[in-house]
Amino acid sequence: MLPFKLWVDADALPKILREVILRASDRYQLEVTFVANQNVGITPSIRINSIQVMSGADAADQEIIERMKENDIVMTQDIPLAAQVIEKGGIAIHPRGEIYTTANVKARLHLRDFMDSLRGAGVNTGGPPPLSERDKREFSSALDQTIQKQKRKTAL
Repeated sequence: MLPFKLWVDADALPKILREVILRASDRYQLEVTFVANQNVGITPSIRINSIQVMSGADAADQEIIERMKENDIVMTQDIPLAAQVIEKGGIAIHPRGEIYTTANVKARLHLRDFMDSLRGAGVNTGGPPPLSERDKREFSSALDQTIQKQKRKTAL
């Protein structure tokens, strides 16, 4: 098994990405842990784990931050969680394939706060479109590249 893990913020895990994650686990012998406040319907195996946390705001996020280690990969749509992952030395990846960086996560936090203030003022901001097959391919490619990069980094 690899010296790093993949953590999945599974509270809002798009179903079309579940198979991508499981295939990557098989291909790279990568340990994956799905964390959510509900049962995610994943059958545990030697490399696949599932943690169900108490319901509550950010309970899954806090569980991931407490358990993850430097060089681990975290898949999340949650911008504050991505910022914490980066601070802790991990890699955060969005379900659409974007790799969060210190620079882009700050910009996204500002945009998130701005959108929250608009919603608080009664503006309907809508939500993101559903994930497409193209998004699935982008995520799969970004995940493969990230795993390869982490393999090289941790092999030194």
